[in-house]
Amino acid sequence: MEAQRLISGFCSTPPIQNTKTQVFVKFPLSSSSSSSASFAQSQKWVSFKACPSISQSALSGKVFQCRNSGERIEFLASDKEDLRSGIRRKKLAVFVSGGGSNFRSIHEACLRGSIHGDIVVVVTSKQGCGGADYARDKGLPVILFPKTKLEADGISPADLVATLRSFEVDFVLLAGYLKLIPAELIQAYPRSILNIHPSLLPAFGGKGNYGMKVHKAVIATGARYTGPTIHFVDEHYDTGRILAQRVVPVLAKDTAEELAARVLREEHRIYVEVITALCEDRVIWREDGVPIIRSKENPNEYS
Repeated sequence: MEAQRLISGFCSTPPIQNTKTQVFVKFPLSSSSSSSASFAQSQKWVSFKACPSISQSALSGKVFQCRNSGERIEFLASDKEDLRSGIRRKKLAVFVSGGGSNFRSIHEACLRGSIHGDIVVVVTSKQGCGGADYARDKGLPVILFPKTKLEADGISPADLVATLRSFEVDFVLLAGYLKLIPAELIQAYPRSILNIHPSLLPAFGGKGNYGMKVHKAVIATGARYTGPTIHFVDEHYDTGRILAQRVVPVLAKDTAEELAARVLREEHRIYVEVITALCEDRVIWREDGVPIIRSKENPNEYS
């Protein structure tokens, strides 16, 4: 029952007809949320049918044991590209609160192989939001966090950390997630949580500055340039170290909606580019604590 509470649906689409294709993952069956340790000790195996949308690359080269029948199942997709690169394919968690257009862009990039990683779990603060619905439709596990008056089924920060660890998550990607990230998660994933903001931080950032509010404020101040910022997450809203930015001009007769559309197009491009670099281990930290990205074509160049 606890597994059902934590995971709000793996596959809303009909499962594939080949019932031999099963994937086994660990989820907590105990109702205790007092500590990560008790969470880990209470894990048991839960199986689900693999949906057609699950990336073949996520299963490539892997061998699973069907615990019900004992039958060995092999996924024969080649893993040669991973071996050539010498870089392990990363496991990603995406956090959403709204429509999830950046989440969709990231997911599509993973499926087509642009990103050397796979989304293994989605966390949402609103179980009925578009991003969560998209995740369920694609057969991705959905976790509800945090617990609020409106979302009573949400889990605790300790259980959130334990759940992400059970999925062996490497990086956490915020994609329109409107809640403050708990200190427990930041401590558990140092320099591993990214957020995207629709303005050139530190301008137009902070609590309450999100979505269309940002674009209206940009126009109202007469700013001539704006654009998305990708930064690492700390304990506060929009104050973490900046990793990448993309400049978008503000036109004289722009409406907030027109500006938002142009910025969003750049968000989709730059977030995929940055996550690609992150999964290829090309994000480097200078001695002063500033993150930079090493060029794939020329390792001696940085941005």
